[in-house]
Amino acid sequence: MPNIMQPTAPCHVPAEAAEDILLGVDTHKDIHAAVVITTLGAALDGLSFPATAEGYHQLVSWARSFGMMRRAGVECTGSYGAALTRHLRDEGIEVTEINQPDKAARRRHGKTDAIDAEAAARAVLSGRATATAKTSDGPVEMLRLFKLAKGSATKFRTQAINQLKSVLVCADAELRESPAGLSNSKLFKQCAELEDSGLSGPAGAARHTLRLLARRIQNLTAEINDLNTRTTEAIKASAPGLLDVHGVGPDDAAALLIAAGDNPERLDSEASSTALCGTSPVEASSGKTQRCRRFSPPSRAAPQFHRTGEPGTVRES
Repeated sequence: MPNIMQPTAPCHVPAEAAEDILLGVDTHKDIHAAVVITTLGAALDGLSFPATAEGYHQLVSWARSFGMMRRAGVECTGSYGAALTRHLRDEGIEVTEINQPDKAARRRHGKTDAIDAEAAARAVLSGRATATAKTSDGPVEMLRLFKLAKGSATKFRTQAINQLKSVLVCADAELRESPAGLSNSKLFKQCAELEDSGLSGPAGAARHTLRLLARRIQNLTAEINDLNTRTTEAIKASAPGLLDVHGVGPDDAAALLIAAGDNPERLDSEASSTALCGTSPVEASSGKTQRCRRFSPPSRAAPQFHRTGEPGTVRES
């Protein structure tokens, strides 16, 4: 565990006399860089720890040797820092998500893992970072994984269907005409049951390819059906009444729940929910131009919001 700052001897003090400290962590695939600062902003020490279960225990024990740790700022809580975030929460530590280091500070001080970790802690201390990290330890995390698997299965099934029909278009007349008029399910079943005719050349290759593609489609369809069932069960466990809403199916419900996470209480107002979805107007006025823009515009051109004559109201153009 290499030291990433000037070494400072840990101050082991009684719990009742310990001062509050903040932890900042810059996460990576194999190593997490951690820095401890006081609530007055003084940097105490920094170390790197392996991204393993034992490394997480060592990180928490090391940080607590400096004082009472109640809060931590962690980068990439949805990827490299997800497991660490769960461990810190299990230890009773409030985890704040750090999305992006301050660019002006990075230009002034440069970039190292230690600098990024310290910046994460200072972002929590200053109040610049306030977003509570998703817990990722309940039914919604299950939904995210099921949705991930279903997305790839659907993509590859569509690809296989297009390839199968492309092979049929170019196949010999006898092979092309036999499944004519069949529905997709019957077409795939018939192609999956094609026997090896012993033919060589393109005709034999076409039969073999159709059989492989049809069986791949059937396997992927079975995967998708299984994931649909598991997704519905996870939705009912997380939000039992959501599927009863008119127009909300399993896919829409899963998307809504994944956006909120397993701890939706972190969205404490309607404004925070609209900001998460990228639909809250943000002031973008300058000089005589009085307008608002969306907090996080989608891929298409975002509409501009202009103030009306009434204070506090905006209209979309």
